[in-house]
Amino acid sequence: MTQWLTTDEERAWRAVRRLLTVLPSRLGRDLTQLGVSTADYEVLSTLSEKPDRRWGLKDFAEKMQWSRSRLSHHAARMEARGLIEREPDPADARGSIYHLTDAGFAVLAEAAPGHLESVRARFLDHLSPEEVAVLERVADRIADLPD
Repeated sequence: MTQWLTTDEERAWRAVRRLLTVLPSRLGRDLTQLGVSTADYEVLSTLSEKPDRRWGLKDFAEKMQWSRSRLSHHAARMEARGLIEREPDPADARGSIYHLTDAGFAVLAEAAPGHLESVRARFLDHLSPEEVAVLERVADRIADLPD
């Protein structure tokens, strides 16, 4: 039996759906004005999280919540632009190791300040510190639910 949403639940769900549409779109436009796509920025920033800026395909794709195929195809386009390098993974014959190049890191370093300004202006500046803390707890709880 379907448990329909209450009026309050429906309003909250519609607000979240709108936020999940509007905020990424606006942040993406801002990134494009900085000369980088949202997908490129995600790849670059995710690779930069590793101390040696290297990550194996399987774990990298899992972290990004992308299929291996999607990551591999996108990485090939970024590799052609010199932003990342790919090498065979000695532990996985079907996999690759991705490495953020100095050129890719430079692109990230150039885009990051503008992206952070965008995140602040479009999101964080509109929340109190208490709301930020609550949002973090709620987002982590939902994101950590098993598939």
